[in-house]
Amino acid sequence: MPFKAGLELTELQNMTVPEDDNISNDSNDFTEVENGQINSKFISDRESRRSLTNSHLEKKKCDEYIPGTTSLGMSVFNLSNAIMGSGILGLAFALANTGILLFLLLLVSVTLLSIYSIYLLLVCSKETGCMVYEKLGEQVFGTPGKMIVFGSTSLQNVGAMLSYLFIVKNELPSAIKFLMGKEESFSAWYVDGRILVVTVTFGIILPLCLLKNLGYLGYTSGFSLSCMVFFLVVVIYKKFQIPCGGPELNTTSPILSNSSAHEHMCKPKYVIFNSKTVYALPTIAFAFVCHPSVLPIYSELKDRSQKKMQLVSNISFFAMFVMYFMTAIFGYLTFYDNVQSDLLHKYQSKDDILILTVRLAVIVAVILTVPVLFFTVRSSLFELARKTKFDLCRHVLVTFVLLVIINLLVIFIPSMKDIFGVVGVTSANMLIFILPSSLYLKITQQDGSKLTQRIWGLFPWLASANLSAQKRAKRSVCSIPRGFNGPESDLGCFRQKRQAEMLAL
Repeated sequence: MPFKAGLELTELQNMTVPEDDNISNDSNDFTEVENGQINSKFISDRESRRSLTNSHLEKKKCDEYIPGTTSLGMSVFNLSNAIMGSGILGLAFALANTGILLFLLLLVSVTLLSIYSIYLLLVCSKETGCMVYEKLGEQVFGTPGKMIVFGSTSLQNVGAMLSYLFIVKNELPSAIKFLMGKEESFSAWYVDGRILVVTVTFGIILPLCLLKNLGYLGYTSGFSLSCMVFFLVVVIYKKFQIPCGGPELNTTSPILSNSSAHEHMCKPKYVIFNSKTVYALPTIAFAFVCHPSVLPIYSELKDRSQKKMQLVSNISFFAMFVMYFMTAIFGYLTFYDNVQSDLLHKYQSKDDILILTVRLAVIVAVILTVPVLFFTVRSSLFELARKTKFDLCRHVLVTFVLLVIINLLVIFIPSMKDIFGVVGVTSANMLIFILPSSLYLKITQQDGSKLTQRIWGLFPWLASANLSAQKRAKRSVCSIPRGFNGPESDLGCFRQKRQAEMLAL
């Protein structure tokens, strides 16, 4: 196009090009014509300039390359921390409403799709050079892409904060009653979960959120993961101590006095469909979302490469898959149909020090994790508004308003399954399934051969079969008997060639 060519020449004029003795300044080089064609010297010179300009433009990346310093093992630890969250508390409830086999099928499917979406995300990052999700969306889709990525990541982080504060709302009253020696039915105003969550928010979380800087995946991530591992160990241990369905059912329910009804209640189910089954997939998807953290962890990886980061994601997701499944299966086999959306809330023994320790550890872990997620949401909001310069009044005002909105949501949302359902259906699906595939298709659609090569790369056995088919096609093309000439032979050769091409495809 004339405009494009003029743009290239204008950019070349602004570039400093060293003088070359082989390039002639004689105007005859631009006007000499031989046999109706432009001089080959001019063509080669023009093509070399165009190639230089295009290569210069194509190598313009989103971010500058900065070497990482984090080892592979520590990157696995960081990504596992990013995956692990409050979603682990709702997986037993999801299993109770899907059955063991259906839950295992959904868990395996979401795990594999999450790993594949990370592969697509890494490919897009390699092609564009972007190490931030919002910048990647803006690089590929412009401002709408940046807005969509911002909305998805912010909703995911807000949903995680809501689930953490919901744990505080449910578990902190029970812990205080235990420390005071009161019964579970004790209902003073200072053990009201709504009052406690507001007190914790503005007494502990607000001062931490007002800090100017918070380290990415801060110092609380290791403690949070340790608490969840401790929680899993306790869940497995309690399976062999708590009677079927929980102690309260065995002492208060007259139905369980019948041995046949008791056996039916304590018999595991493998496939279940009911009105609560729809919460299963969003809950599982919510538990596996870590995509906003993948690119920052990738940027900090030492001697980073796509293959190395894919290994990090594979190890992390396999470890979390095992941990999630064991928590869900042992939690379900402890309470069966009586399990709740918050598994930790089911352990209500007032004399059990171990349960109190787990409850307090999880409460402290989620309280200290909220500021890290809040810092990410606030930073993205300022980046979207292009207000990156620090202003104390704006900093305090935005922090206070966001915490008020989050607390109102926590107070009026009835249960954690609603948080898992809404966030899992919206932002989790966007971050796991829709956004990575959309970015990948947008990047690769401009070069069909590159897309084909990537598809063959995913299936090596299919690529080798395609290569064998091409070799067979080359041997069989135009196998016309000798001595047979004329138009019919050309037509037969053309038909054989088309058949061979279709076979190769």
